Amino acid sequence: MAILSVNINKIATLRNSRGGNVPDLLKVALDLERFGAQGITIHPRPDERHIKYQDARDLKKIIATELNIEGNPIESFIQLVDEVKPAQVTLVPDAPDAITSNAGWDTLIHADFLKEMVAHFKNQGIRTSIFVDPVVAMIEGAAKTGVDRIELYTEDYARLYGEDKEKAIAPYIKAAQKATQLGLGINAGHDLSLDNIAYFRERIIDLKEVSIGHALISESLYLGLENVVNMYKHRLK
Repeated sequence: MAILSVNINKIATLRNSRGGNVPDLLKVALDLERFGAQGITIHPRPDERHIKYQDARDLKKIIATELNIEGNPIESFIQLVDEVKPAQVTLVPDAPDAITSNAGWDTLIHADFLKEMVAHFKNQGIRTSIFVDPVVAMIEGAAKTGVDRIELYTEDYARLYGEDKEKAIAPYIKAAQKATQLGLGINAGHDLSLDNIAYFRERIIDLKEVSIGHALISESLYLGLENVVNMYKHRLK
């Protein structure tokens, strides 16, 4: 079974919109674990418009599952991860003003930088993952950095799924096969939802982890967090 890590950025966005502590991010994280989530993901950005750096420190102290911190390894992010030491760090090449992640790394152009970052975090015992598009050359480049896992950027899959799911999944199957061949663990995330997650899990047989936030929180407005968490877990079996 692939594990479900819930991205709680949207909870932080809602909290920050009123300037107080409602909803309580830490309580939501604990409730998600109680409901069955097997990990918590956060993606702090330099302007702290949703997840604050202090949230990362506070979450590490209380959660019992895996903490995954995503982000662009600028100096402030590196310092935060060094301090918190999450179970996993996922390197994402997003610009500071990006609304959300919109591309994977070019692991060939940025090979030297990624090797340096991967070595830095792995030396501290932190599992490392690189966010990549489903392109075989990018998977091969990622493997050369010494990284533990790749996270497949799944927006294209989600966008095409309703039109032609076989076409949508095809590049991901090739990328996953190459990753497995090279000894890389496979994570996935971005726009995965209750509608498309089961087929993705069925076809990407070596999938280890999915990180889901926006869709899961949106679906929970109608169905409730506890129910939705378990609906995802059922589809991920």
